[in-house]
Amino acid sequence: MFRPLAPCCLALSLLMAQGAVRGEPPAPLPSEARAARWCEELGRQLYSVSADACLGLDFRPGAMRSVEGRSLMRVDRLPHQARQTASNRPGSRAPRVMMIGGIHGDELTSVSIVFKWLERLAADDGPDIHWRVIPLANPDGLLASPAQRMNARGVDLNRNFDTPDWQTKAMDYWVGRTRRDPRRFPGDAAVSEPETRWLQDEIQDFVPDVIVSIHAPYGVLDFDGPAEEPKRFGRLRLNRLGVYPGSLGNYGGVFKGVPVITIELPHATRMPSAREQEAIWHDMLKWIGQNFVPGNLS
Repeated sequence: MFRPLAPCCLALSLLMAQGAVRGEPPAPLPSEARAARWCEELGRQLYSVSADACLGLDFRPGAMRSVEGRSLMRVDRLPHQARQTASNRPGSRAPRVMMIGGIHGDELTSVSIVFKWLERLAADDGPDIHWRVIPLANPDGLLASPAQRMNARGVDLNRNFDTPDWQTKAMDYWVGRTRRDPRRFPGDAAVSEPETRWLQDEIQDFVPDVIVSIHAPYGVLDFDGPAEEPKRFGRLRLNRLGVYPGSLGNYGGVFKGVPVITIELPHATRMPSAREQEAIWHDMLKWIGQNFVPGNLS
């Protein structure tokens, strides 16, 4: 079904069209224009995401782009303390939480629910947490027709992280355990894909205390790394799925020693009820508060 251009992006589209008529090469877009284009594409693919509301969330493009040249976007939400004071006393900084959605492009709910929770962050005076939010790590996969798990080069980004066992185990696992399933191809080399390189750079830059990765459709919680494991978020109960060569859980939780919570929503295309979204969010914040209080952080 056709969707008219959102007001936030109409002027941008007209400007680009004028340049094309004059035969001018496309100029690099400023950050605001890149965000507008990205939000417009998401709004057309995900009916739960408004392009105008997306633009109002102040996303910023990263230094890298996807295989097909799309922006890789993130947004920081500073803790209340940092917004009010500049206190950097030892032991006083808020926990840093990185939330990542859309590593697999056909798991639409993993992107949509991050936007719902971003709305909560904008309106809520919840725990004092520094968030870095990446709602869509695989834009080419989401925006393919139809949406696909892999990136534009057919690589499963969640098998492409630079884990110590990638060189010795990734291909053997793909051939022997998945029988060369194209949906789980780990790539020709570890961190061969720009999207994976960017995620690793973001982890190195942000130095999170915990990573929350959203997936679907297994309807469970998975956990890798140190810290006390959560037992349940909402109706999702802990069920450790194991680590795979090149997975984010392996890279963050095992190799880097950063706890990685994987929230597996029950459906890839149907959102949980509003009540269940709230329950998952509430239980996640409670777990973060219990395990990453400022007094326990260096």
